[in-house]
Parts: sequence; C-alpha cells; structure tokens
Amino acid sequence: MAGIDRNPFAEEEEVNPFADHGTKGKTGGQSKFGGGSFFTTNSGSAPATKSRLSPLPPEPADFYNPTAPVDISLDNTVDLRKKEKELQAKEAELKRREQEVRRKEEAAARAGITLEEKNWPPFFPIIHHDIANEIPIHLQKLQYVAFTTLLGLFACLLWNLIAVTTAWIKVGDVKIWFLAVIYFISGVPGAYILWYRPLYRAFRKESALKFGRFFLFYLLHIGFCIFASVAPPIVFKGKSLAGILPAIDLIGDQMLVGIFYFIGFGLFCLESMLSIWVIQQVYMYFRGSGTAAEMKRDTARGVIRAAI
Repeated sequence: MAGIDRNPFAEEEEVNPFADHGTKGKTGGQSKFGGGSFFTTNSGSAPATKSRLSPLPPEPADFYNPTAPVDISLDNTVDLRKKEKELQAKEAELKRREQEVRRKEEAAARAGITLEEKNWPPFFPIIHHDIANEIPIHLQKLQYVAFTTLLGLFACLLWNLIAVTTAWIKVGDVKIWFLAVIYFISGVPGAYILWYRPLYRAFRKESALKFGRFFLFYLLHIGFCIFASVAPPIVFKGKSLAGILPAIDLIGDQMLVGIFYFIGFGLFCLESMLSIWVIQQVYMYFRGSGTAAEMKRDTARGVIRAAI
C-alpha cells in the first residue's frame, strides 16, 4: 500500500498551539489548531519543539470556598464540653477556697492573731524568726544575744555528745551515750519553747506573762549550764556531761577523751556567763519599762480571783 503514508494505528502527535511551526525565513505559517488557522510572527531560526505538559494535581472541591463546612466528629465535641465543665468546676472550687482563706485571715486580723510563717533556718525553715522587722530597734541587740545563747546551748550539747561518744568508745559505758543523746534531743527544742520564744514574744508585745515565763525557765537553763560545767556524779550519770570533774578523772587514762571533756567544760562555762548577762539585761528592762508593776497587778488580780 504505497498510497498510505502514515500508520493509522499510531498515536496522534500532541500539538502545542504555542509552539513555533514555521521554518526559517517564513512568516505567517499555518498550523492545525481546532480546524482553523494559527499565524505566527516568529522570525527566528530555532526549529519547532514538541512539548508535553504534566497535568496539575486535582484540587479539592472546597479549595476556593473558605466557608465550606468542616467535618468534626460528635465525640470530640462531647469531650471538649466535658473538659470545659471540669475546668469551670475547678475554677469555682479555687475561688471558694480563696474566699474561705481570706475570710479566716480577716477574722484572725480582727482578733489580733498574727500568722507566723516559718523562715529559719533558710535552707530548712522550722521556726519563725525575724528580729529585724518584729522586735523594737532598742531591744534587737539583746534579742540577738539571747538567740546566741540558744545557739550556744546547741553547740554545747552537740560537743557534749561528741565527747561522751569518744568516752563510750574508749571506756565502753553505753549508758552515758544514751543520756547524752537525750540531753541533745530534748535540750535544744525545750530551750526554744520554754524560754526563747516567750522572750521573743515578750519583746514584741510587751507581755508581762511572757516575761515571767522567760525568767522562770531561763533560770533553770542557767542552773543546768553551771551544773554541766562541773558535772558532779549526782543526779545525772557520772560522765554523761563534759564537765571539769569527769575531765580530770579521764585525763590520766584517756588523754584524747580528757581533752574533749575539757573543751566541753569551757563551752558550758562560756554559755553560763553569757546567759547570766542576758537575764540581767532583760530584768533591767523589765523593771524600767513598767512591766514589772503590770505583772504585780496581774498577780494580785489572780490571787483575788482565786480567793473569791
């Protein structure tokens, strides 16, 4: 079949209407485009090229419609509403607790009750202690010295425990070690509760009753320090206190233990002298401020009430 010049079963060539179908030096060439004619004015010499354009990805139906509805499941809506209700309930509970705390603070303020926040020692607060802001400026020095005697008692009982521990290791008497532990555990908290806190509150509020409590227990504190510095083998178990008598007794056989006891004796003597100075100064202020007369009047009233 010589008359057939192309394969009828071959794919038809894709025609690009924007391609240059002309030849060199020809203008106004004709190309097939939808059965009509298409004229070009390209005067260049580049041959015509075939181009295949890749199809664009399909666009969603609502791509150009920003108001198209969004499909949200009903379960998510229910969960959001449930969480919202829980948050509202928690918020209401917090508001209720805040109002209750505020009401208690206002009632305490009306009654003259002050809330003491624990702030000492800074690394592990266990007590409230703020001399600079709560104690009158003319009494701050005396209060600081009284606080020094409290810390001094802590140092004395701690060193006493160390000295008695060495004596227990060398001598072998466990009873004196247990007694030293009891002195240390009960002595420091007892001193704070029995005489230091009453003095702190007496200086802050000028309370005659607090002064009386301080004098009573601080005299016991001074008596204990003097007794411990001597440490006679009566009342307390022989060598459970690092005083002068056990130190003399131990220095001959156990040199190290004897030295430890002599150091304990010096610490108890220093604590005793400083405590005597504190009670003298507090008593002078107590008499000079008129609190002594107030205490006498309160005592007289108490006696009369008891008699009635």
